[in-house]
Order: sequence, then C-alpha cells, then structure tokens
Amino acid sequence: MTHQPLRWYHRLFIGLHYLIPQHALAAVMYRLTRTRWQPFKDLMIRLVIRIYRVDMDQALEPDPRAYPTFNSFFTRALRPEARPPAAEPDAVLSPADGTLSQAGRIVDGRLFQAKGQEYSLDELLAGDADWTSHFQEGTFYTVYLSPRDYHRVHMPLRGTIKGMIHVPGKLFSVNDISVQLVPRLFTRNERVVCLFEGEAGPMAVILVGAIFVGSMETVWAGEVTPSPPAAGIRTWRYEQGEAVNLGKGEEMGRFNMGSTVILLFPAGAVTQDTGLAAGDPVQVGQRIGRVRAERRRGDAEPPKRNIPATP
Repeated sequence: MTHQPLRWYHRLFIGLHYLIPQHALAAVMYRLTRTRWQPFKDLMIRLVIRIYRVDMDQALEPDPRAYPTFNSFFTRALRPEARPPAAEPDAVLSPADGTLSQAGRIVDGRLFQAKGQEYSLDELLAGDADWTSHFQEGTFYTVYLSPRDYHRVHMPLRGTIKGMIHVPGKLFSVNDISVQLVPRLFTRNERVVCLFEGEAGPMAVILVGAIFVGSMETVWAGEVTPSPPAAGIRTWRYEQGEAVNLGKGEEMGRFNMGSTVILLFPAGAVTQDTGLAAGDPVQVGQRIGRVRAERRRGDAEPPKRNIPATP
C-alpha cells in the first residue's frame, strides 16, 4: 500500500493526540450527536454530507431532515438492494464499507500495521490465550471506515457468538497518518472483540474505537461503550442457551462515528482474493476472500435467535 507522505504537521497532529483529553472529547461528541434540537442537528448533517460527499440515494431514508439526531443519520440503514452479498457459497464478505487498510498472514503472532509498525495478536485479544491460539499463523483483514461511509458492521461469514471482550484504551485517530505514526495503534485503542464459531471455524470481528468514537454496540448486547472509567477489561462468555446465531451478511454491530474493523481467521481457513490489495475500497457484502473447501462446515444457515431489527 502506498501511504500518504509524512510531513511535519502530520507529526504535530499525532503529537496533539497524546495531549488532548480523548475520552472527554468523545463524551462531548456523544452528547452533541444525540441532541434533538433541529437547527443544530440539521446543520451538522448538512455539513457532513457536503464535506464528505455522502451519497444519500443509497439510504433507506434519503431525506437528511428526517433523522431525529445526527447519530441516527450517521448510523443510517441502507436500502436492501444497495449492498447485495456476493453469490458464491464460499465467499468471505467485507464486514463494512471503507478501505482495506491491510490484509495478510499473521506471522509469529504479529500483524502488519504499516511499514515499520506491527502489533501483537495476544495484545489485540487482551491476553486471552485460548482465542489467541486459534489465530496463530492465520489470516487478518483491516478495514478503515471514513466519515462518509456506512457505519454498520455485518458478518463476513455465518457464526455463533461465543464470547465478547471490551478492552478500554486510548482513542487515537485511525486514519492513514495515525497508522504510520502511532506504534501498536490497534492494541492501544479501545475495542470490542467479538468471538464467533462459524463455517470456517473460529472467527473474530473486532470493532476498534477512535477519536470521537466513544460508543460501539452489537445487536445482541446493545451499547457496549462508553462504560464506567474504572470498569477495566470486561469479558462475556455465551453458553449454548444464550448463543446468538447470525447469518452471513447480517448486521452484527455499529460504530457511533467512524473507525476500523479487524477480522481474524485461523491458519488455512480462508484465502484472500488475489485481485484485492491494501488501499482498495470495499463495501459490505463484497467478496474479499474464500473459505477453503476442507474448512467449510456445511451450507445450511443456523437457526437465528430473534433479535429486533433497528432502523
């Protein structure tokens, strides 16, 4: 991937991240994006549409004024036909709209972030040794969501939720400059690690927070962050009777503001599409890889637990 050339002001930008009260700013943004005062929320929505050239024709509700808050606009649903899933039964689907920041193999427990920057699989998964062992020498995908993108996250393959880990942390920006300049960026930022057993075996879908992104949620647990400051790492384990089964392409969570999704698969479970390279745009439902034939665990979709749909 060809990264943006670094300038002195980029280093200044990152340096300010170390000084500003990241979580306090996220808390302020949380409140602002949920205000129902029409003049303010309409102005914010118009500015984002204009600055980032948001395509409202794909939205289920194309009228910007119809959204009760800025956050409801930011997490807007799309028309069902806007993101048709890849038809191949073995397709691994992109979990989000955005840019494929990186993809490749996990080598010696390390994931590639950018030239000169790597981070640890064990640290990414908050030291959970059992799940870390599943992904040694496996495959990863990193998808970056910009403010213009659709901000709901969907399942790359069908799966059953087995566990979830909320890891408190920093809220550095996750754009291209930050990826180049902030060591271990994705293991320093706050994140929600969702662990599944799926058609290709174990699978992780990791929602990584960022500057102004103090709120992440899943369809089975609701809003996971923000959480009390002293809560520390929180872990959920789901037994058979509590399991939520989600189909391939089904919504599994969302960011309230933009950030990054990281996918993890075991060694030999999937192959990355050869025509896809770091820096390429991706969309929900697009094929980004294939499940190896010897790893597929049947074609039938599992019975789904009834989860109320959210518009």
